[in-house]
Amino acid sequence: MTTDNITNLANLEYIPYIDENGQLPEIYQAKIGVYAVFDKEKSLQFVGYSRDVYLSLRQHLVRQPQHCYWVKVQTIERPSRTVLENIEKAWIAENVDTPAGNGEDKEKWTQPVDVKAFMTEEEQASYHQPTNDELTQIKIIKNVARRVEADILETLELRGLKTQLRFNPKLKEEGLLDLK
Repeated sequence: MTTDNITNLANLEYIPYIDENGQLPEIYQAKIGVYAVFDKEKSLQFVGYSRDVYLSLRQHLVRQPQHCYWVKVQTIERPSRTVLENIEKAWIAENVDTPAGNGEDKEKWTQPVDVKAFMTEEEQASYHQPTNDELTQIKIIKNVARRVEADILETLELRGLKTQLRFNPKLKEEGLLDLK
């Protein structure tokens, strides 16, 4: 595949992240490709590639729900990291500015949600009690994770999402949220 086979980002159609039936773009399940995520105003937020575009889009939605409103996708038939990286680079270059999700906010897009960043002052004080043992701290962090998870799910429900999302329960003990 040469650079001639790279479709310009501007020439691809915007696809709603959540369609009128409350579903994510299921046509990309098990599809290899490059995708660009846009916010409500259709401003580019992140460009990535995946062996399963649909699963990646789900993860980004729970990690950055406020930035996932539109998506553009180019799929390829056979996996080739070189081809995928070339498309990703071309799209970022076409945008002129590096999207925040590929720059200073990359971790927020590519890593599980760290719920410790969302702890209230009370939760922090409780968590850092000198008398706490490890089990008590795990219990506190799991409760924070449940609260943050509920907030994310409520936000997505308000946006009309009907797709079921399950978070990995084992990661909650570590204070992390990611889909199973």
